[in-house]
Amino acid sequence: MAIQKQGSAEWKGSLKRGKGVVSTESGALKENPYGFNTRFEGQPGTNPEELIGAAHASCYSMALSMILGQSDLEPESIQTEATVTLDQDDSGFYISKVALKTVARIPGADQQAFEKAANAAKEGCPISRLFNADITLEATLEG
Repeated sequence: MAIQKQGSAEWKGSLKRGKGVVSTESGALKENPYGFNTRFEGQPGTNPEELIGAAHASCYSMALSMILGQSDLEPESIQTEATVTLDQDDSGFYISKVALKTVARIPGADQQAFEKAANAAKEGCPISRLFNADITLEATLEG
């Protein structure tokens, strides 16, 4: 089974003065602006790293829910943040790290089962498997 989804981007102009838009097949993002200023100078708009972070956080949360379900545990909520670090070395820019931070409310789960599921989700989520970067996890079980 292969599933294909599509994202697209259009760029016009030079690196520092140019501007682009990014869209998704579903229309969830439609011509959202991005540029050098949104990526490196904190201006309004999106950038590849925050899009990767959103993709990783959502993928991880779904993977954790699936793994918990295999143990007959149903999460009430899973809130995940993914902080993506863009670094530079002699060969150029690269993603060096993704820090996942998740807080889950799971009736009936004990700490050990939660930690096992949380780590399995970190290792097994398709977006985690995509990266050649250090992926860390801080997982908190509430209530």
